[in-house]
Amino acid sequence: MDLLQFVPTDLMILIPALYIIGMLLKSTPKVKDWTIPWILLALGILGAVLLRKDFSINEIIEGIICAGASVFTNQLFKQTTKGVSSASSEAKNRDNT
Repeated sequence: MDLLQFVPTDLMILIPALYIIGMLLKSTPKVKDWTIPWILLALGILGAVLLRKDFSINEIIEGIICAGASVFTNQLFKQTTKGVSSASSEAKNRDNT
């Protein structure tokens, strides 16, 4: 199932925007890590409502999906980078023994 089929093209801009906002929040010392997904969720819903100029369950769901896609993208990148780094470290350790 392709979740992006539930997001109209005019809301696609929210996904990279929320990703960048999340990165900025992550670099802010006063913002705790556990609050970042919640902030992005609220901003995703608010962004969907403002961009669509309507407040309905559809915009709320679309905002949630945009925020989820943003957080998922971040985790996918972070975990892949961590996994590749870990695998290359293990390979180097095997080569040195």
